[in-house]
Amino acid sequence: MVFETYTDYAKDYMFGNFFTAITVGAVILAVVFFIALYVYHSLAWYEIGKRRKYRHSWLAWVPVANIAMILEMGGFHWAWIFLILIPILGWITLGWIAILGWIAIFVLFVISVWKVFEKEKYPGWFSLSLVIPKVGGILYLIAIGFVAWKEGPKKNSSVTVSKTHAKKVTKKRK
Repeated sequence: MVFETYTDYAKDYMFGNFFTAITVGAVILAVVFFIALYVYHSLAWYEIGKRRKYRHSWLAWVPVANIAMILEMGGFHWAWIFLILIPILGWITLGWIAILGWIAIFVLFVISVWKVFEKEKYPGWFSLSLVIPKVGGILYLIAIGFVAWKEGPKKNSSVTVSKTHAKKVTKKRK
C-alpha cells in the first residue's frame, strides 16, 4: 500500500515536472519572441524618425511614448495619447463605453501611420494592414520594415527619360 502510494506520487511528480518544464519553456519562448518583436518595431520607428528628422526619435524605444511619437509624426498633437487613459480610469463607471478611447487612439494611429508612409513615398494604405485580422500585424511589421530600411519607390523613369530627352532636344535646337 505504501509502495503504491509512493509510485503514484513519483508518477505525478515526474509528469508534473515534465509539463511544468514545457510550460516554463513555452513562456520563456513567448517572452523572447515578444521582446524580439518590440526591438524590431522600435528600431524600425527609430529609423523612420531619424529619416523624418524627428527631434526625439529615441522615443520609439519608450512603450507609450512611441505611440505619441508616431501620432506627432503623422501630424497630430502628442497629447492625444491620453485617450489611452479613458478605459483605464473609466472602466468601473463607464463600462464598455470606455473602450471608445482605445478605438479612437487606434484610428488616430492608423491615420498617422498612413501619413508617415505617404511622406516616405510609400502607399498610405499599407497602414490599413493593422485592421486585417490575424495577419495584419505581420503585414504591418513588413511594411514598417520596408519604410525604415528600404529606399522609397523610384520616381517614374519615363518622366526622367523624357526630361533628359527634352534637354537634349533643346540643346540640338539651339
